[in-house]
Amino acid sequence: QVVFALNQTLLQQESLRAGSFQIPYTTEDLIKHYNCGDLSSIIFNHDTSQVPNFINATLPAHERITAQEIDSYFRQELIYKRNERMGKRVKELLEEHPDKSFFFAFGAGHFMGNNTVIDVLRREGYEVEHTPAGQAI
Repeated sequence: QVVFALNQTLLQQESLRAGSFQIPYTTEDLIKHYNCGDLSSIIFNHDTSQVPNFINATLPAHERITAQEIDSYFRQELIYKRNERMGKRVKELLEEHPDKSFFFAFGAGHFMGNNTVIDVLRREGYEVEHTPAGQAI
């Protein structure tokens, strides 16, 4: 699986450099949607947007299964578990110090796809609101 993942990553990078493959959104798109609080946009709704995407229709069936296994592993280990730990830590801090105010800042990756830090906190009963850029806190 490691060799397959490395080969697929290299193939994708070579395709990007050659111009035969393009990412469907730019960094500017990410910044615009993030600043506008549009975290439900198609850009932020991909579970795998933070990890390489190895699944494609051109792969033989046995390699497609390997790609799906790797994708599931990455999604679970690198995204869901990380956001769960971070959300639980925020909850612990809030509960341990109910008399204190906190400001938490996270990178955009923690708001992408399903099972985000916000999702974890909402499941725990917290109300989370977006503060637009430029708005006083």
